Amino acid sequence: MSEGHILKREPIYQGRVIEVALESVALPDGSQVELEIVRHPGGAAAVALDEQDRVCLLRQFRHASGGWLWELPAGRIDPDEAPFATARRELAEEAGLEAAEWTDLGPMHSSPGIFTEVIHLWLARGLTALPVAHEHGELIEIHWLPLSQALDWCHDGTITDGKTLIGLYRADAFIQGAAEMLSEDQGC
Repeated sequence: MSEGHILKREPIYQGRVIEVALESVALPDGSQVELEIVRHPGGAAAVALDEQDRVCLLRQFRHASGGWLWELPAGRIDPDEAPFATARRELAEEAGLEAAEWTDLGPMHSSPGIFTEVIHLWLARGLTALPVAHEHGELIEIHWLPLSQALDWCHDGTITDGKTLIGLYRADAFIQGAAEMLSEDQGC
């Protein structure tokens, strides 16, 4: 047995976005455990970077976290929607942007001990402005700042949102790797 599997599942709560269940699970080592699992459809986020190496960050009010957070444009995957389509849609709705160039920065698990949510991250470039279409109940401010400053905010604790931290670090690593490859190709 290589992966765990569900032996018994008892639904506890079904909401508009999440489902909570008590699951009896057989683990790969043969042991059994009972876990509280929150099922979520997943999400997608975009690191939108302009020609001046400025990143689009949203300052968004989040009741669950107790106030305002700095975040990437992101959102929940709708039923029958691919993660990339979610990233494009959320970039347009929340930041008023579309991108001509997209680079997959990979997935991340937000809290794998209890939460099934996987967030798919992308780097978006070649940006064009669109009308913003915030949803009812979204309090969002759109800000542009140098990527270097956003990374400083990751280091000093100003940015605490997991998807934003990982997205910014992965985007920076990709950009640095691309720059190194370019300089090697040019014999520098």
